[in-house]
Amino acid sequence: MEGDVAMPKLSTLPPADMHWQINLRDKVIAITGANRGIGLGIAEVCLANSARCVYSLDLMDPSEDFAALSKKNPGRFKYKQMDVTDEESVKRAIDEIVEEEGAIHGMVCNAGMTKHQPALDFTMAQVEQLFRLNVFGAFACATAAARKFIALGIKGSIVFTASMTSYRPNRAGPSAPYGGTKAAVRNMAHTLAMEWAEHGIRVNSISPGFVRTAMTYAIERAPDWELKMKYYGGMPRLALPQELGGAYVYLLSDTASYTTGIDIPVAGIVGAW
Repeated sequence: MEGDVAMPKLSTLPPADMHWQINLRDKVIAITGANRGIGLGIAEVCLANSARCVYSLDLMDPSEDFAALSKKNPGRFKYKQMDVTDEESVKRAIDEIVEEEGAIHGMVCNAGMTKHQPALDFTMAQVEQLFRLNVFGAFACATAAARKFIALGIKGSIVFTASMTSYRPNRAGPSAPYGGTKAAVRNMAHTLAMEWAEHGIRVNSISPGFVRTAMTYAIERAPDWELKMKYYGGMPRLALPQELGGAYVYLLSDTASYTTGIDIPVAGIVGAW
């Protein structure tokens, strides 16, 4: 909490006049790394499910796909440049959202990176870069959002993007450090959920399997890809980023008022086997 002021505890029960339809009506949602890839797909589904406003918090400039989605949702899909590894940058972005919108209700800690190569080929600098962005950045965003939720008296929701590589090796594109970062994120969600439950703040994670993004471009084009898919026994394809969105919408919505501290695999069974 900010300062030493004791904040009143909120009831964790849903309101008596709860509207049980799953949507994000009247909610302001921030998504890190939403200028492209999985983050952009999540943003599209949040907007389709009535979010009042969605902010992409990204270090990179908006993509053409971002501009197209923003044009389809005038005044509802916005961008703020933010560096998740810089605490002051994170705090400033969240403060600005609240100043502009009057509130913030959901934070999706999605920004991340990977590098697929054998463990012995990694330099320590590369490993540190992965952890700085994927773990430290996610922690900075989650804690900044939680402080703001508590200060505003909002029972907010935080959703981390973990990965099926947090459960098992990714044989199609091995990356031991990346899997380690996502295991850390998934575990962190459980502990933060326990710590912040008394404030009505829910913390969960989503573990995608193979998703069609720039980071998985090479995996789908590997010469043995079709053979691997034949024996996986799941859906023989990569997911579209938007296919993850329903899980995020549920966890961000008020209907998930008793759902916290869990991970939802969205992997078409294939996952990262």
